Amino acid sequence: MDAFITKLNTNIVNPLILLLFAVASLVFILGLVGFVGKAGDEEALTVAKRHVVYGLIGMFIMVSAFAIISLILNTFGIDTTNVTGIEK
Repeated sequence: MDAFITKLNTNIVNPLILLLFAVASLVFILGLVGFVGKAGDEEALTVAKRHVVYGLIGMFIMVSAFAIISLILNTFGIDTTNVTGIEK
């Protein structure tokens, strides 16, 4: 069971968290670009501020998810370094 959880975490969960973190970072950066680029338009500034906030919230959620998963795996003593499932 430990090998299955390790493979699931390494091959599916961690890359998914990384992908979603990258998307949140992209939303954050696009919000910053929109905030700087549309300095005169109030409606565009509101949208850009919203993108910045959503990007920050998304990054916070992804970091929190990674930390919670790591905490759970470490609490139950599941070794995530042995991806092959072969005992040494």
